[in-house]
Amino acid sequence: MRMLVLGAGLQGSAAAFDLLRDPDVKLVRLADRHVGEPRPFLRRFASDPRLETVALDVRDAAAVGRAMDGVDAVLSAVPYHLNGPLARLAVEAGAHWCDLGGNTEVVLAQKELSGAAARKQVTVVPDCGLAPGLVNVLAEAAIRRMDAVDSCRLFVGGLPQAPEPPLHYQLVYSLEGMLDYYTTPSWVLADGRREQREALSGRETVEFAPPLGRLEAFHTAGGLSTMGFRYEGRIGRLEYKTLRYPGHAAIMEAWRDLGFFDAREVDVKGTKVRPRDLVIALLDPRLRKPDARDVVALRVLVEGWKSGQPARLGFEVVDRADEEHGISAMMRTTGYSLAITARMQARRELGPPGVWTPDECVPAEPYLAELARRGIRVTELV
Repeated sequence: MRMLVLGAGLQGSAAAFDLLRDPDVKLVRLADRHVGEPRPFLRRFASDPRLETVALDVRDAAAVGRAMDGVDAVLSAVPYHLNGPLARLAVEAGAHWCDLGGNTEVVLAQKELSGAAARKQVTVVPDCGLAPGLVNVLAEAAIRRMDAVDSCRLFVGGLPQAPEPPLHYQLVYSLEGMLDYYTTPSWVLADGRREQREALSGRETVEFAPPLGRLEAFHTAGGLSTMGFRYEGRIGRLEYKTLRYPGHAAIMEAWRDLGFFDAREVDVKGTKVRPRDLVIALLDPRLRKPDARDVVALRVLVEGWKSGQPARLGFEVVDRADEEHGISAMMRTTGYSLAITARMQARRELGPPGVWTPDECVPAEPYLAELARRGIRVTELV
């Protein structure tokens, strides 16, 4: 298998690391606009001829086409708004495509590539990181084990193992992306109908075993992917919520409502400033703690009917940073999920060619077996 990874940030580098540990992978072409020193955990592969680093501006279609030449699959760890045209280029090149996604509107646009992908005999799988991604595969697995579903609820959070006030949070992915999630309305199903909920609303308490303990959950966008469209009229309640330590959402909601996350420029003593840029400049160095350890918490709860009786089941994941290799829990559950999906695509294990979200095409049993091989344990809740 020959793989192209777009984006050498945290998630892209974690995906490359996972691919390079597979002897069946003959090439990992890691491309980024600025190619510098590889992440410390990738240095063990510095002399491995299978690792090839490429300076690439993903907005240069011709250069992207050349980078895609001869690869079996393309893995995207670049910002979601770039994925639409890049997925089209991958299909034209006859390569499978998967990305971390996170924006439902972009995914719906990618769905329009289904005919072209089928003609090229490739699959396009957006939204295949942690959330959306792993959590959707688990939700689909739980739904399929029921005869009828009344409620399906998804909870996911990336958290510091040692939270510090006032936000009790550290960056585990892009701060720009986090602000998008805190400002974009979330799609849910309520009484079987699609509705939108304001980000950071619907706060509730979710209990995990110590040391995590009590967390708060609230609506954010993107985590359901297109499941709300698929199950409209078939499931009464379907929703995704982000997990944080208690008190985080109230602070972020106040800042948002006061305009600090706005992208529109304001005049500050004669200088045009985007409030969001100021917040990122202030918060990023304070929340980016490379030596701090993180934990990912995930829970899926499904309620409905089985064999004529009320039934409740679900799944839970609590994954911690890999201290030996210096790989965060968020990178493991997100970057590794991306790499697993790409390998399954290259092996043609995901069903017919076309465009599919993970809940539509990823077989849960072998996927979860791959996660288990990496020490990411999924516990069944009954």
